[in-house]
Amino acid sequence: MLNWLSVQNLAIVEEAEIEFGPSFNVITGETGAGKSVIMGALGLLLGNRADKSAIRTGADHCEISAGFTLPPDSLPKLRAFLADNALISEDEPDSVLVRRVIAHNSSRNFVNGSAVNLNVLRAIASAMVDVHAANENAAILDPGNQLDVLDRFAGLQKELSLVRARWDALTDARREKAEFDSSLPSPEEAARLRRDCEEIERADVHAGEDDELTSRHDLAANSRTVIELASQVCGGLTDGEDSIVQRFADCRRVLRGLERIEPVRAEEFLNALDRAKESVDELSSDLASFASEVDVDEQEFQEMEERMRLLQTLKRRYGPTLDDVLAHLERVRDRVSAFDDAELRREELAKKEAAAHADYLKAAETLREKRRAAAGKLEDALSKETRKLGFLKASYKLEFGEAKEGPLGLDSVTFLFSANPGVPMIPLRDVASSGEVARVMLAVKTVLATVDEIPILVFDEIDANIGGETACRVGEELALLGRYKQIISISHLAQVAVCADEHFRVAKRVSGGRTLSGIRKLDERARVEEIARMLGGGESASAHAADMLKQARRPRKKS
Repeated sequence: MLNWLSVQNLAIVEEAEIEFGPSFNVITGETGAGKSVIMGALGLLLGNRADKSAIRTGADHCEISAGFTLPPDSLPKLRAFLADNALISEDEPDSVLVRRVIAHNSSRNFVNGSAVNLNVLRAIASAMVDVHAANENAAILDPGNQLDVLDRFAGLQKELSLVRARWDALTDARREKAEFDSSLPSPEEAARLRRDCEEIERADVHAGEDDELTSRHDLAANSRTVIELASQVCGGLTDGEDSIVQRFADCRRVLRGLERIEPVRAEEFLNALDRAKESVDELSSDLASFASEVDVDEQEFQEMEERMRLLQTLKRRYGPTLDDVLAHLERVRDRVSAFDDAELRREELAKKEAAAHADYLKAAETLREKRRAAAGKLEDALSKETRKLGFLKASYKLEFGEAKEGPLGLDSVTFLFSANPGVPMIPLRDVASSGEVARVMLAVKTVLATVDEIPILVFDEIDANIGGETACRVGEELALLGRYKQIISISHLAQVAVCADEHFRVAKRVSGGRTLSGIRKLDERARVEEIARMLGGGESASAHAADMLKQARRPRKKS
């Protein structure tokens, strides 16, 4: 339930706080007193977009906050949503505190002290509060909403969820099939892709080949210089008259003279000298081998340059790099393969679509059967409730039609309505009187009260355009509805107000040259005065008001 609502600096309300009761709460007041501001404040808490012009003149921001208590063991989806978004209060897990701070250049939203965006706020609010205003009566005239009323009344959320899931699967299968068809190359393009594939495959390229070839080519192009340099070094190492190897031989002869004096150390030095000579011999051999590799003949050099030109052509066409060429080859192979295997793949996708379609039709047919089974019960329930509201002979008929396949199934439904026997049934959307539509809407809310999880219903002048005995019936029905839900209703009718369990009055006052609005809960005496004002004022009105309140307190039969 909504425990309290606090408003600061919103329009003509400087500061107001309301503590609501758990059943039927009514808010009254003269036209222009500020009742719409209270509704606007509640709308902002439910996620309506903020109009910065609503900030009270002279204030830099407005603030609206409210405290809700979730019914025990109820609203599992909302509780899961709060948990998933880390919005559950550890101290009071059944409490939800909502606050909005609206400044001229910004708006901040909080749930249980954590900042949230408007989408999160709306998701939470829509699970707790259902708002209905007189200017929104047209909602029940929309056939799409009428189908929703039937599904909610029949408790078909599970079946409807399955239909939606099956529709999503069918949509995915159809999209996959369409994307496959659109991605296939035409026969002309497939022929071109085959030529690309053959050209690259014929070249037999491998990754990094161009870099390797460039390095070899640069070396071969400078082979004469390389050979001359290697020859000079080899000559200095081993081949020349004054080479290092020749000097090693001279050194070895000298060290032989040390053998007679210190044979052990002489052997160590001679071995080290031999090892050094082996390293020089190995270096000279490596240089000679390298020079022989560099020394390519003219034909080999030309072949190398032709290969480089071929790789360059491939990179220009499919590159810019050789890796790009190879990647292009893989893509071409895949597309050619898809083209070649198109019929087989089409058959697979067609089977997948057919299976998804069959699953969807099965779920939709189950939903259709349950809708038709519940239609008569809804007709009876709506007729019963509408008769309580002044249409003593009212009756309903749910007319089913075929709908285009979609997430809601295969059905369309139209509510047919007749106010009196012998009067032809007509679609509810053709009912002209807004007062009649308002009563139908209240009947719908009453019928759904015991099957809907939403614990709070807000009515903004749902009793507009009615009066007399019908107004009394509307008040009684709202009071009975308060047995199941918390009701908050703004009303201008005394017959409705006297049925409320809690009564609040909105009034204007002038202070310091400014018009301000405030709200207060009425005690017994003040309530008689307010009802009398709503009746026109005067002593007779006061007596009548007291009598109306007395009559309204008589025990009501539970609907």
